[in-house]
Amino acid sequence: MKFASYIANGQAGYGLLQDNGDILDLHAADPALPVDLAGFIAAGEPAMVSARKTEVVRPAAALRPAASLRLTAPIPRPGRNVFCVGRNYREHVAEGYRAAGKETQYPIAPQFFTKAPQTVIGPNEPFYHDPNVTKRLDYEVELALIIGPGGKNISREDAWKHVFGITILNDVTGRDLQRRHDQWFKGKSLDRSCPMGPYILHMSAVADFDAIELSITVDGEQRQHSNLGQLIFPVPEILAQLSAGFTLVPGDIIATGTPSGVGYAMDPPRYLAAGNVVTCTITGLGALTTPIEAEPI
Repeated sequence: MKFASYIANGQAGYGLLQDNGDILDLHAADPALPVDLAGFIAAGEPAMVSARKTEVVRPAAALRPAASLRLTAPIPRPGRNVFCVGRNYREHVAEGYRAAGKETQYPIAPQFFTKAPQTVIGPNEPFYHDPNVTKRLDYEVELALIIGPGGKNISREDAWKHVFGITILNDVTGRDLQRRHDQWFKGKSLDRSCPMGPYILHMSAVADFDAIELSITVDGEQRQHSNLGQLIFPVPEILAQLSAGFTLVPGDIIATGTPSGVGYAMDPPRYLAAGNVVTCTITGLGALTTPIEAEPI
């Protein structure tokens, strides 16, 4: 099941993405359901039961033709900051230390930071680059978890029960800001710096999580490629440590880290600029494209 949010004729909606690009609008099929995907996720299993019934019946009045709609981020404005795990692939950690001329030291615990809600944009929406703000704009393809049932002090054994689904996320970063402020929030919370989508794949459709591959291209040139079996801290560990003494709620978004191949660690570094087109691809999740454009005057 692929859940997507959209805008058609100025109206927002959500539903099940069909193979031909149409969307089966769940609220239109069952007005008792919430009006947006975040509310649907929070409604839990009763909402899923209705969605499964709708998928079988496929009422024609609830179908939205692909030609009439534009996909947005699945959760266009998260209720809380997007949670992120930094330095969670060994090769990415190593390339960072090489670029700095230092000996590699791997993290002993997940390194968490956040991106503000207004950073989120959808597929094919541009990131506006202002070189007066950052001259070292970079990309990071990541798989993001969408929390279903919330919880506090989640055990590693129960972690997957709290994941509704997965989606693609690009952690666009101003590296100079990240270094200047000696922390990650400022460099990673520029407006529009969290492209996400194009849809959420429900966990019932995920057969082998560790085999999922992720990659990124810039103007068609592959820069990053790895698989989720390479995570230093796997999903159960991430959820257990993030939720320790801290309550996760339905609809929370957790980016799991990026592999090697980022621009700042190349020799010489290769940063993004207006005119570039960045495309993230993850097995089973389609592609997320973000054009880089000059900041509008």
